[in-house]
Amino acid sequence: MIYSPRSITTFIITGMALMFAASASAQLPPPGDENASVFRAQKHYSPYAGRNFPTNVYWGDTHVHTGMSMDAGAFGARLGPKDAYRFARGEEVTSSTGLQVKLSRPLDFLVVADHSDNMGFFPKLLEGDPTYLADPTGKRWYEMIQKGGQDAVQVAVEVITNFTSGTFPEALASVPGTEAYRSAWEETIEAAEEFNDPGSFTAFIGYEWTSTTKGFNLHRVVVYRDDATKASMMEPYTTIAPIGSDNPVDLWKWLQSYEDKTGGDILAIGHNGNLSNGIMFPRVDSFTNKRVTKDYVETRARWEPLYEATQIKGDGETHPFLSPDDEFADYETWDQGNLDLSDLKTDDMLEFEYARSALGVGLQLEKRLGTNPYKFGMIGSTDTHTGLAAIEENSFFGKHSGSEPSAKRFEHPMAKVGDLEYAGWSMTASGFAGVWATENTREAIFDAMMRKETYATTGPRMLVRFFGGWEFTAADAQGRLPANMGYAKGVPMGGDLPPRTGDGAPTFLVAALKDSLSGNLDRIQVVKVWLDGKDYQEKVYDVVWAGDRQPGADGKLPPVGNTVDVANARWTNTIGAPELISAWTDPDFDPAQSASYYARVLEIPTPRWTAYESEFYQVKMPDEVPMTTQERAYTSPIWYTPAN
Repeated sequence: MIYSPRSITTFIITGMALMFAASASAQLPPPGDENASVFRAQKHYSPYAGRNFPTNVYWGDTHVHTGMSMDAGAFGARLGPKDAYRFARGEEVTSSTGLQVKLSRPLDFLVVADHSDNMGFFPKLLEGDPTYLADPTGKRWYEMIQKGGQDAVQVAVEVITNFTSGTFPEALASVPGTEAYRSAWEETIEAAEEFNDPGSFTAFIGYEWTSTTKGFNLHRVVVYRDDATKASMMEPYTTIAPIGSDNPVDLWKWLQSYEDKTGGDILAIGHNGNLSNGIMFPRVDSFTNKRVTKDYVETRARWEPLYEATQIKGDGETHPFLSPDDEFADYETWDQGNLDLSDLKTDDMLEFEYARSALGVGLQLEKRLGTNPYKFGMIGSTDTHTGLAAIEENSFFGKHSGSEPSAKRFEHPMAKVGDLEYAGWSMTASGFAGVWATENTREAIFDAMMRKETYATTGPRMLVRFFGGWEFTAADAQGRLPANMGYAKGVPMGGDLPPRTGDGAPTFLVAALKDSLSGNLDRIQVVKVWLDGKDYQEKVYDVVWAGDRQPGADGKLPPVGNTVDVANARWTNTIGAPELISAWTDPDFDPAQSASYYARVLEIPTPRWTAYESEFYQVKMPDEVPMTTQERAYTSPIWYTPAN
């Protein structure tokens, strides 16, 4: 049985395929007025005829680096963009360390997002380009790479440190306007064009703008809706002055100039705020030391519809310091410092690094300036530097080629600077982006990203629906087509609640279906962040769960249990539920308070990648190494704004 607090009816659906399909008798209310005529209502006897709104979720990774990136190449990546696409669409490939690797299921889309700074530098260094060998540093790096092992790793460390400190040798820089840079960008575009197969597999053109001044990570992945004709008209934007900048404000100007010049469409995805040391979601702009302006918030909201809430370098939903009442807040937490550990973390930085607190800061800025710059949708992606979007717990290929599977990789730091390090076992097997789109094409998936009908998972491909409105009832959770009711009576994840009708509270319809290859579901929660005067508050509500558990006196739901056999890296789906669905009403609604709501779906505990590694190589992990995980998904929020 499934229980829910208050008097909301909940329901486990026994069939597994139709729950997430939508009926053509429903209209998809678009998140914005600009899309008001995109999805028109139709009426058919068959609930599947003439469907003109998203009925499929497409799985992808928007953040994969290959040997074209200077750091990935230095760490040993020898796979190129074409290899990355081959792997993502389901082919078995040989990794840079000689291991055979294949996904359990193909992905639907991929963005090869090599760093725009020094794009193509490493392939030239590796081949011994005479220009590079003429420079003393270039020659030394080349000779160390030929030795391999720790010498090659040291090159990677030096490359990254020189770049983040602004001391990268000018003679070795691959910058826009040079032959090396142009050829690297052309190779990137060519690979995406070759592997893009509309309807079957989408290969996006993209790159990563890599602002890392003083080691503070403000990276953005840039994704094109366009093909080679437009994407080749302008080379990517870099952080190297004077032709580039490390300020995201200047990146947004470049994005505008691209669209003005080409007539194309482009977006940026912020990521990895947990290594920004408090400057990813500012109230005070770190570049001007002044409060962010109206122009700042409007421009950021225009160009950054999505945020990468989980990836290999830690989970970015929330932090236990920020969410002390949330027993699931301390998940794969990375909070030591900035990217190169040159500046260690302090508690005052955390508020401006995590997705949940950013939602609150955004509401505050909206009240002051009229626009919420942090009104983003959630996605996950890997940030892998191996060319392989391989983050399944039992097939995890790590952050870079130096951390691909081996008997002792858990002992070797993922990164080490001086006496400080990110432990090898601390890498997170995460994440993927789920996108509800009308078809598997660049245009449809890009448009879904823009309207934020997306969600993040830490790896499992669970199907999640989340709708908000004013009229959902218990009966809406009792049919086989929740999306039918969802689109007919409300807005999907990423949308704004329509104007309030009557004096009721907002209602939400939420449903989740387990990944057939992963654990059963523990529970679905709704996380609310709202503006209370000048401050923002947060609360996590258990909405629907598996089993006959009841909340305790403290209001907390007991744990679902744990069937993990760590020694053998196995678990049983004898607890949890395959599907969960519920209609839920906000019991604490105040119509005068702005709010955002998102769903968090939790699986039962399953083996972490370290458990699989321990069993495969027959090694004993240190006591501090976590051996189980509780995988999860985060939907894009739905927003409520009081009437003027």
